[in-house]
Amino acid sequence: MSRIDAKFAELNAAGNKAFVAYVMAGDPDYEKGLKIVKGLPAAGVDIIELGIPFTDPMADGTTIQLAGQRALANGQNLEKTLQYARELRKTDDTTPIVLMGYYNPIYSRGVDKFLVDAVAAGIDGLIIVDLPPEEDSELCLPAQEAGINFIRLATPTTDDKRLPKVLTNTSGFVYYVSVTGITGTASAQAGDVAPEVTRIKSKTDLPIIVGFGIKTPQAAEDIARIADGAVVGSAIVERIGAGDSVADVLAFVKSLADGTHRA
Repeated sequence: MSRIDAKFAELNAAGNKAFVAYVMAGDPDYEKGLKIVKGLPAAGVDIIELGIPFTDPMADGTTIQLAGQRALANGQNLEKTLQYARELRKTDDTTPIVLMGYYNPIYSRGVDKFLVDAVAAGIDGLIIVDLPPEEDSELCLPAQEAGINFIRLATPTTDDKRLPKVLTNTSGFVYYVSVTGITGTASAQAGDVAPEVTRIKSKTDLPIIVGFGIKTPQAAEDIARIADGAVVGSAIVERIGAGDSVADVLAFVKSLADGTHRA
């Protein structure tokens, strides 16, 4: 059983929903970013999504684009992002860590080397937004053979014809993108998301986690009531970009986690 599977089993047994927090590795700099990541579990985060900074993040809005630019400007790269996982694993062997980003940095490192290093670092899952199911042989299948979950995105435009293809070879959970477009723009609406979650649940036993457009504790609670959990990224990254202290960022994260866990 993977850490992700174990986390959902634990949450289900307690009747709880999952709170997933996204932060960009190396933002605003290596040391402060690492302090934030290390503080996430105590702030109530069930699964950590760790962004891999990349020069051309086509699915991301301004907030996360700027975070990636800050991280890259400070020398963050894939190796230093894996080091974040290694550092967290020194004190926490249970919180799942999912790397989220684009294929280029992984391809440049070499898939085989990356997977060996990722397993050794304690990475549990991958969300690679520019690798569709048609490219599963590139990374998805090798990752799963290495014991790393490959988590797929479903969107409002994923119709019934496309959905089975999206769900094929997906593991860990399904990430439902609640709005059409890039991160950090429109707000998620539970009324719009509910029928889509129901539709996807009719086709898979995997947990459905909803992200994009969740900015407040109340919104996280509303979404978690109709899904298996909520993801917040841009709202957290925005606080980091504004220069909030580590303590203030983690206090905000805790408020989001508390909202999710009220569902």
